[in-house]
Amino acid sequence: MAGWWDAPVTVLKSVGDRRAEQFARLHIRTVGDLLRHYPRHYEDWSHPVSIASAPFGEPCCVRATVLTAPEERRVRPGMVLYRFSAGDGASRMTVTLFNNRFLAARIRPRKTYLFYGPVTGGFTRREMASPQIEEAPETGGLPRLRPVYRQTEGLSSHVIEGCVRQALEGLEREMPADPLPEALRRKEGLCSLKDALNRIHFPEDEAALEAARRRLVYEELLVLQLGMLTLKSRARGEAGARITEGYTAEFFARLPFSPTGAQRRAIEECLEDMASGRPMSRLIQGDVGSGKTAVAAGVIHAMVRNGWQAALMAPTEILAEQHVRSLSALLGDSVRVGLLTGSLPAAQKRETLAALASGELQLAVGTHALLSEGVRFARLGLVVTDEQHRFGVEQRARLAAKGENPHLLVMSATPIPRTLALILYGDLDVSVLDELPPGRTPVATYAVGSDKRERAYGYVRRHLDQGRQAYLVCPLVEESGGEDGLPAESDLASAVRMRDELQAGPFRGYRVGLLHGKMKPAEKEQVMTAFSAGDIGLLVATTVVEVGVDVPNAVLMVIENAERFGLAQLHQLRGRVGRGKWPSTCILISDARNEEARRRLRVMCETCDGFRIADEDLKLRGPGDFFGRRQHGLPSLRIADLAGGDMTLFRRAQDAARALIDEGFRPFGPGTEEWGDDPALPLLAEQVRRLFEQVGGQGLN
Repeated sequence: MAGWWDAPVTVLKSVGDRRAEQFARLHIRTVGDLLRHYPRHYEDWSHPVSIASAPFGEPCCVRATVLTAPEERRVRPGMVLYRFSAGDGASRMTVTLFNNRFLAARIRPRKTYLFYGPVTGGFTRREMASPQIEEAPETGGLPRLRPVYRQTEGLSSHVIEGCVRQALEGLEREMPADPLPEALRRKEGLCSLKDALNRIHFPEDEAALEAARRRLVYEELLVLQLGMLTLKSRARGEAGARITEGYTAEFFARLPFSPTGAQRRAIEECLEDMASGRPMSRLIQGDVGSGKTAVAAGVIHAMVRNGWQAALMAPTEILAEQHVRSLSALLGDSVRVGLLTGSLPAAQKRETLAALASGELQLAVGTHALLSEGVRFARLGLVVTDEQHRFGVEQRARLAAKGENPHLLVMSATPIPRTLALILYGDLDVSVLDELPPGRTPVATYAVGSDKRERAYGYVRRHLDQGRQAYLVCPLVEESGGEDGLPAESDLASAVRMRDELQAGPFRGYRVGLLHGKMKPAEKEQVMTAFSAGDIGLLVATTVVEVGVDVPNAVLMVIENAERFGLAQLHQLRGRVGRGKWPSTCILISDARNEEARRRLRVMCETCDGFRIADEDLKLRGPGDFFGRRQHGLPSLRIADLAGGDMTLFRRAQDAARALIDEGFRPFGPGTEEWGDDPALPLLAEQVRRLFEQVGGQGLN
């Protein structure tokens, strides 16, 4: 698409440099970006109601005639009210405008207007505060559904609406070709892109809106699946590091426990992939404590015994160090394990790099440091990434590029709804660990207000007195700065301050430790070693303990300001306890009044099922915000709603994408223009490339 579609928004009459900067905050830089900025919802002006029948507190459209001229009243410096009466022949209402002299000057007695907004008051008195107001048409139809857009400071929905109208007018003169082939549109009963854009912004009725939305959702999901399936099909056609023997009996004999059926099945699926002659691309997905590390150990064991090296990448140094300890215990002397992180001393790093390059070191466990240019392997056959949602597709591709088409094993301790897994991991096969190892106990969860904090602390002290341990998680390191993407607000608990207050107050005489992301690696290691050994009773921490910390003697998790966390993160934090033989408890302290926050806490109290929690989290936050970060490699979905009923369209789009791939369609790399005479296919390929630019382009060009 070129020309008007790709023109900067400054070509619009009302958009100068300052407004262009405001649009940029919404990721809108071109006319095409603006037209793809779809309304969040719509206001229905097409069915005005009488004043008497207007529902209290709900936005509605009221048709009424102005009875009195607006009366100005200055209530305080900087605040001026304008009040007037309006009626419909049967009832009257008072309309109040705040600091809107321009609108008040346009209101004329005896003229009829449409007022849009919530009606308040009692049974005999009706009011509307700051409604939208338009003159009622004397003849012809009423205004229909009006778009409401996501906005930013200085850029209202009304201004965006005006700019969209200009953009659509220009599109009438210079409409690019449709990126969906005409034959596909006819087969699926989809309208053209031109009609879809006009109707999604300014629908004539609900039917027109639904037709537009269906077309745009289908296109978005088709584009996404074409990208993901291209990755998968490219991998399928290449030979990987093939193994000839799985050594499963040998590995299982080494384990100090009996693996679950799900663990055995996942290992066998991986070994079957690795013996097939093509690179494995598999996701191991399981709830907290389902035994993913043991599965990874089994796969690594087989790879090394067949003469290959392996690499495991974790998002944090604490988790990488935890994996070194866990894997060393599971693999014993059959595999030499080395650690590679950014904070490793220079001499130790040189030794590790040399051992990797020579093949002497068989398993490298590390952070993003594994991606460094100086890291070379003698014979890399397997790449494992843990907590995959912390990495983009590009990052795992960069690590894989250090071998010759190595096998890929992805692990995620964040349960992902099946609907989202289909999108996020469309280029991977999936193994699910749906059994918990023996000894894992359910964690009782309670949500309490801050007025119950002292009782909660007493509960913690009783367990510390019995020799058990506890975590207390706060969302901030210090009051002046935030961590983990949370705002720095003085009313949030500070881990540093809280540790000091707890040590001096309710936990005087107990050893209280502190762990947060700004500590030096050596300091973190010292604290975790002391906590694991039982020398620290209460560990005050930020979400750095979300993953990788395994202390069976810890039986209590107290989370301050619990409303500040997403469901998935709360579930991860709760998973740090319940790992031993003692009953465990999670206490969520929150004074949240927001209904969505209350709903999250209720879900946590009702279930420990990570997949149910993930489904609820997806419903609450949508795919784009599911992980609370933009590091997970998922391109942003502008209009599709997989949690809200678009799965049928997803399956149809996925089938169409597979058919196009089978016919030779490739959006990436050379030969992308050799698809015959259909003008839609190059545009469709361009759509795929643009979408995947959001996550680094995958390194596929």
